[in-house]
Amino acid sequence: MLIETERLRLRPWTERDIGPFAVANSDPEVRRYYYPALLTLNETAEMIADCDRHLVDNGFGFVAVERRHDGALVGGLGLSRTGDDIPGGPHIEIGWILARPFWRQGYALEAASACLAYGWTTLKLSEVIGYTSAINAPSRRLMERLGMRSEPAEDFEDTTVPEGNALRPHVLYRIRRPA
Repeated sequence: MLIETERLRLRPWTERDIGPFAVANSDPEVRRYYYPALLTLNETAEMIADCDRHLVDNGFGFVAVERRHDGALVGGLGLSRTGDDIPGGPHIEIGWILARPFWRQGYALEAASACLAYGWTTLKLSEVIGYTSAINAPSRRLMERLGMRSEPAEDFEDTTVPEGNALRPHVLYRIRRPA
């Protein structure tokens, strides 16, 4: 899976991505809406290996996002299959995590828009979902800018997050392939 935009390249992970992505995954601000909150270098390497397996098995996945002009790793973004733990699943979801130095530059919108276009045209997907903790206002705004919509009846509790944790209530967003 290789997608290029004006400023970005979405591509399979490489060994050189582990360190920079681990830095992002150990940043409390970057990980404030994720559980578990912080990931170690080894946990990040395991995450990347899982993403690589998904890409090989499915032809799409959560991939590295790099800036084209200098090769800097911006973060990770992509499509993946969910399990039955998401209401109405399994689904194809879009997700992202960007390192803090790359926030507020339009990279997430640019990459996610290109990823959805790839899903519609290349993968012929009919629908993509996104989900996040209810308190994750930045990701919710991005989903809405992408044209994704939520239905309160589809909100759910993420059972991987302990009861009482503010990250447990989740919101589900959907977008259908444009006609």
